[in-house]
Amino acid sequence: MTDINSLPFHLQLLVREYGHSTYQLIQGLAQIEDVAERTKRAGQIVQLMLRLQPALRELPEVQTRLWNHLHAMAGEEVTLEAPVPLRSLTVRTEKPARVPYPRTLPKLRAYGAGIEALIAKALTIEDATEREQATVQIGRTMKFLYRQHNKENAKDVTILRHLSELSGGQLRLDPAVVDAENLFEMPVGRTPAFIVPQPSQQRDRREGRDNRGNGFGGKNGKKRKKGRSQEPQQPPQ
Repeated sequence: MTDINSLPFHLQLLVREYGHSTYQLIQGLAQIEDVAERTKRAGQIVQLMLRLQPALRELPEVQTRLWNHLHAMAGEEVTLEAPVPLRSLTVRTEKPARVPYPRTLPKLRAYGAGIEALIAKALTIEDATEREQATVQIGRTMKFLYRQHNKENAKDVTILRHLSELSGGQLRLDPAVVDAENLFEMPVGRTPAFIVPQPSQQRDRREGRDNRGNGFGGKNGKKRKKGRSQEPQQPPQ
């Protein structure tokens, strides 16, 4: 009897799922020389595997799944004329290539790599009006992120300086226009599309509170009147 613990890990999982006796039947397929007879016997074992695991009937492409499990337990050297495509077993045995980890940090940590990607995209815009609109949106988002990261508000000149630094001086706005029209302030009740509101912010907005915790109207935002609470009235004797 084959020791299950001596098998590769992916085979251990399959043997435990379908049973050691089923694994022995699959190993016996290598002794059948005729490919057609071997495939016929393999089809019978697939039906047995489905009976052992009836919950697999609800999965899509269950036959492809079962035949590939049988192919993995039989081995690459056992040729089968399966009615479904069989995956190569080298995917299970070969060590995957190492995924390179990005080692370049964003120039300004408060904004992250997302702002740098947006700036690179804005630099590809040829139309001057569209580029200016994109620059305003990026500056607005930068001010929002700066406030979230540093827990303090940033002056517009600071955002403009950082924007020029990150874009290599190619994205510029008139400081007087930015200050006069308040371009870097988010509209009330809106956040950038790619910024997920924090749960506290969502709860405050839903309950009708501003950033200082004061109510500002709405169903749940009514201010309570000061004074003593009324005592419940007693029923007449």
